Amino acid sequence: MNQTNYFGNEKVGKLLLKFAVPCILSLIISCLYNIVDQIFVGNSTVGYLGNAATGVIFPITVIGWGLSLFFGDGAAAWLSVSLGKGEKDKIHRGVGNAVLFSFLSGCVVILIAYLWGDNLLMLLGGTEENIGLAHDYGIIIFAMMPLALAQNCLASIIRADGSPKYAMIAMIVGAVINIIGDPIAIYAMDLGIQGAAWATILGQFVSFVICICYFFRSKTFKIQWSSFIPDFKILPHIMALGSSSFLTQLCIVATTIVNNVLFVKYGVESIYGGNIPLASFVVIMKLFQIVLNIAIGIAAGAQPIVGYNYGAKKYDRVKQLLKLIILWTAGICLFFTLIFEIFPHAFIAMFGAASGDGKGLDVNLYMQFAIPCLRIYLMFIVFTCLQKVCAIFMQSIGMAKVAAPLSFLRDILLIICAIVVPLGLGVMGVVWAAPIADAIAIAITIPVMIEVWKRLSKLQKNEQ
Repeated sequence: MNQTNYFGNEKVGKLLLKFAVPCILSLIISCLYNIVDQIFVGNSTVGYLGNAATGVIFPITVIGWGLSLFFGDGAAAWLSVSLGKGEKDKIHRGVGNAVLFSFLSGCVVILIAYLWGDNLLMLLGGTEENIGLAHDYGIIIFAMMPLALAQNCLASIIRADGSPKYAMIAMIVGAVINIIGDPIAIYAMDLGIQGAAWATILGQFVSFVICICYFFRSKTFKIQWSSFIPDFKILPHIMALGSSSFLTQLCIVATTIVNNVLFVKYGVESIYGGNIPLASFVVIMKLFQIVLNIAIGIAAGAQPIVGYNYGAKKYDRVKQLLKLIILWTAGICLFFTLIFEIFPHAFIAMFGAASGDGKGLDVNLYMQFAIPCLRIYLMFIVFTCLQKVCAIFMQSIGMAKVAAPLSFLRDILLIICAIVVPLGLGVMGVVWAAPIADAIAIAITIPVMIEVWKRLSKLQKNEQ
């Protein structure tokens, strides 16, 4: 099958389904690494303190994830637009450079994390009670960062090359290894939270090996040793196209750190203490991450199709894809909002609650805070996801200057609200900051997308 004709002529709904589903599954599976660790750790003897500890490490892993998307999503968008324009000669160089700089970025993350040590973890929300667990978990997780980033980058490129199922299989294999390895390492080998980390990096390594093997069967490019020579003419284009994805992840880091610190600060001033709000927030962020990744998977799955058709000046198909992306995202997010509001206890309990000292009082306080926290924080998640997929769509059509600020709009608003609202409401003000920021962000995004639609309509008219 001719990939070019396929992107340009197949029904857009069928194309989106084919590419979005594997992409969604890949992203959800990537979430499972950290989520599965939290479920097993949270249900072990360390309880919610273990969840708090993994939450301290979470911002650093998201920075790594963001760097891999900076180069991976950028290369994917560049590859798709290049195919649409019929410019295929330099695709292999863009791919090689993206993988190389993802790997080097991981090395930088390792260097900073190891040199800064526990002082960095304390800045990210560590407390006297959880810092030891966070150190034990992080020192192992960080070691795999270069290969994990290269693997994430490769997954984006593989999907854009027309093989979303291959990328999905690579992620599934790694996740299964992690899921099987967690109980063995944590309980059978009695390695505790370090066992969760070892299982995680083993799964990541296997996924990396599978993705590297794709180089021998790629469709639109043939990798060579010369592909990995830094090309500072191509690299800026890739980075510009990937800037929206990077800024999105960077803002998640910023909001997570701010929330970690504020939950501990205001939690200490309340009956809950510092660790209960922090542990609750970590669990809620994992649920948030699942839903957000489904939405991002829809938009990222559409990226090569949108990019090709935009490059080929088939603007009617680009508009059809935009409508489908918005409808699918809204429907899925509304479904999750409903079940989060109706069954919050089930989701909180899934991650465990027992404290390390076995005192029932801590557990009761934990559930007392966590349940309303989940309901409030995630009540407008549909707005969050719609705002994010619109930014990815604009990245797909090369509108990097518009996509970049839109991608971090909600997160900037969230940080501002998280600082201001608790001044009057205390620790619950940190929780209410999220829906307030979501409402403002979507109100700004809607008129921007109306202008994008008008622009596409004008381009379509000029081509007729």
